[in-house]
Amino acid sequence: MVVQQQQQQQGSNRSRPPPNIWLPPGFRFHPTDNELITFYLVKKVVNTKFVAHAIAEVDLNKFEPWDLPEKANMGEKEWYFFSLRDRKYPTGMRTNRATEAGYWKATGKDRDVRGGGGSNVNNSNSNGSGTSLVGMKKTLVFYRGRAPRGEKTNWVMHEYRLEGKTAYLYGSRAAKEEWVVCRIFQKKA
Repeated sequence: MVVQQQQQQQGSNRSRPPPNIWLPPGFRFHPTDNELITFYLVKKVVNTKFVAHAIAEVDLNKFEPWDLPEKANMGEKEWYFFSLRDRKYPTGMRTNRATEAGYWKATGKDRDVRGGGGSNVNNSNSNGSGTSLVGMKKTLVFYRGRAPRGEKTNWVMHEYRLEGKTAYLYGSRAAKEEWVVCRIFQKKA
């Protein structure tokens, strides 16, 4: 019944999620890295009007991480968002990660997200092993204040972007319009 209601609402009102997303006790929205890219991000990139009821659309530079849980469509300990990457300079590739109270700082190197077999992504391997590159995962930590003297917090973001054949097939041709999907949570102190 819930699925029917969601399908009806998707057809009639694509800009807003249903007011109450009901899941039976024990069910959680906890997609794998591959699922976030193949089932959600690809659909958002292909159709910017796509609505995933569990993933809100937010400009992450306009909100502090502690304000994001109330902007999320669902989640208790982790929250998911679609966001357009904000370029630091109009013609550059560097991403602006500053908010009013601080900034998101990348930690470590980007990690491959491999998979395939999603509803929108064809696996390039004939053996079906699901090892084709579909995207990248970047880990960021939020710092209060301004670089380089910011104070590290326990807020963490995993930012997922299209990469490889998936980016070529589905990605926006305009670098200014790069959609990402983010998982945000607080690390235990």
